[in-house]
Amino acid sequence: MKSSFTRNAVVLGLITATGPFAIDMYLPALPSIAADLNASTAATQGSLMAFFLAVALCQIVYGPISDSFGRKAPLYFGLALYSIGAIGCSVAPTIEWLIFARFVQGIGACAGMTIPRAVVRDLHTGHEAARLMSLIMLVFSVSPILAPLFGSFVTRFGSWREIFWAISVIGILGLALTFFALRETRPVAERIPFDLRTITQSYLELFRDRHYLGVVFIGGFGLSSFFAFLAGSSFVYIGHFGLTPTQYSLAFSVNAIAFIGTAQLTGYFGKRFGLHRTVSAALTFYLVMTSALFLLTIAGVDNLFVLIVMLFISFASMGLVIPSTAVLALENYGRTAGTAAALMGTLQLVAGAVIVGIVGVFSNGTQLPMLTALVACAAIAFVLGRVTLIRRETAAVAAE
Repeated sequence: MKSSFTRNAVVLGLITATGPFAIDMYLPALPSIAADLNASTAATQGSLMAFFLAVALCQIVYGPISDSFGRKAPLYFGLALYSIGAIGCSVAPTIEWLIFARFVQGIGACAGMTIPRAVVRDLHTGHEAARLMSLIMLVFSVSPILAPLFGSFVTRFGSWREIFWAISVIGILGLALTFFALRETRPVAERIPFDLRTITQSYLELFRDRHYLGVVFIGGFGLSSFFAFLAGSSFVYIGHFGLTPTQYSLAFSVNAIAFIGTAQLTGYFGKRFGLHRTVSAALTFYLVMTSALFLLTIAGVDNLFVLIVMLFISFASMGLVIPSTAVLALENYGRTAGTAAALMGTLQLVAGAVIVGIVGVFSNGTQLPMLTALVACAAIAFVLGRVTLIRRETAAVAAE
């Protein structure tokens, strides 16, 4: 049982990592892409936003398909399209071509970023699901830790175009992993009809569930703050503070280590204190730390060490929020786990894409626009937490 649990975590984690790899690996090359294609910072960041939007919008299709036809078939299609889109990016002659190819790649990537969450719900609920989700995060932490380093390494011996050739190979490896190592967790007997009426009813049920929506947007604005960091960090660290792409990759990975390391405590805290209380405490801590960093910056503190340390401490709390909210959102939707996971991903990534766009518009080469977005996201998530989680906890106490 234990070996099966670990095996599922490794397989699902690596499949999930294909999407983040397509994001993190090319981050160090954003300034060189802008220079090579003669594009503005906002336009170059548009390639990142296009990827997010594609992943967000297409999940609402992948989810119902996986509920009706199984989890593996849509993974095959998505990972194949992921590799094709990466090849398109590698030969892009203009920034418009690159943005379109990234959108195509995002359509494929969202299969690997959505369906594994439905697989987790197929297998587990409660704190066991949270433990599996956190282990999956541990596995795909290879992406934010190693992907930027690998991307900067590739650019030392070639151009940013070689990064996308490498990403296409990752998609092919994901296909092989899905075929040989992932078992189908949606038996034919449990599949639901694939028709517009059934799909519409499933989504309407989700939109009427205030607790589901509240938990989804708590995790969504937590992720959005990280997306704001993704969009602005390379320009801040490389352009403002003068780091090399390799040094930036190391600074970037520090935050990933904090996030993934804390995520491993989700199962323990969820079992001891409950997932609702765990998320509430983490949201409070996140708001306090991001606000402190924002105020220090406003006061004139422009220090790379302070920025890295404060972000490390801040993002650590998100390691408790993201896996816990994913589990809480899917807990009551075993029959339509794919649809629920899809809507969750769509709403969260749309919010993230909007934040990325805003950061791009107001980007001025300093950390202030990025930190403003972080504080705003932290504040919204905190308020949603007070409304959503406290209400559910109060109802649970009353029931007992």
